[in-house]
Amino acid sequence: MKAIALFSGGLDSTLAMKLIIDQGIEVLAINISTGFGSTKDRREHMENMCKQVGAEFRIVNIEDEYLQDVLFDPKYGYGKHFNPCIDCHAKMFAVAKRIMEVEGASFLLSGEVMGQRPMSQNKDALQTVLNESNCDGLLLRPMSAKMLAPTIAEEKGWVDRDRLENITGRSRERQLALAKEIGLEDFESPGGGCLLTDENFAKKMFDFIKYDTFEVKDIPLMKYGRHLRLEDDAKLVVGRNKEENEHLQNIQNDKYYHIKTIGIPGPHAMLSKNASDADKALAIKIILTYCKTSVENSYTLELDNVEVSASPFKSKDAIQAFRIL
Repeated sequence: MKAIALFSGGLDSTLAMKLIIDQGIEVLAINISTGFGSTKDRREHMENMCKQVGAEFRIVNIEDEYLQDVLFDPKYGYGKHFNPCIDCHAKMFAVAKRIMEVEGASFLLSGEVMGQRPMSQNKDALQTVLNESNCDGLLLRPMSAKMLAPTIAEEKGWVDRDRLENITGRSRERQLALAKEIGLEDFESPGGGCLLTDENFAKKMFDFIKYDTFEVKDIPLMKYGRHLRLEDDAKLVVGRNKEENEHLQNIQNDKYYHIKTIGIPGPHAMLSKNASDADKALAIKIILTYCKTSVENSYTLELDNVEVSASPFKSKDAIQAFRIL
């Protein structure tokens, strides 16, 4: 017997897998990547969680499919920000079902807890996701199983329902007790984990789609730096620290120029290739204003192998009108 687990790397999904593995069932944990997860690489953490409970681990990338089918026209709308949670969950379950069929597995499982998130994990929303993904009966939610209708796995006796949980709501007391019982180490504190639920990230997304068509290659750019919209509508992104500068330097996106300072420490930046001459000049002044520079002096920057010189603004106050974030 084999099951496919939708795995976020969090405590709930780890415990859900353990409850099933302890009943002698092989579990393949799949982390479905939409491109909008944490800015940090969590692979090592997720592998560690799976190793502790005895599950195989795999990352499945659905960025293209997610942009095409979910993000910009969600049937059930957005949450508080740019997060189409119900449509997103339905897509993930549909993808997991495809993998289940390829792998010859018998059912799906997830770490969802009824009532933990009032909009996307209430009883009606949980059922809507099953209906939309054609997974009704196939998806077992071990953490709240006793509060929900029995699934095929329970009805057929593959899984002992009495050994599952009846957790509801936002309290973590029972989860922490289970983690202690099994000796689970290094698990994460609860958190959103999805950038689309972040207010500031949503501002960047709404601004982007106002001026441009969003593509998979645009996802990395959205994750780092200060984002500005210039006078003639060009987009400028300026790194805030060494780590962000390194990420921006590694982005390959033919919509943007790369800009770096010459002879002085400064941020790495990216500017729309369709920028007007006025916006190019403005971008250079903004970048220099974020450096340790003097308005009385001129400095050189490199804009895609072309050297340009300018002076900074007198104050960062001159930049505020262009800031998205």
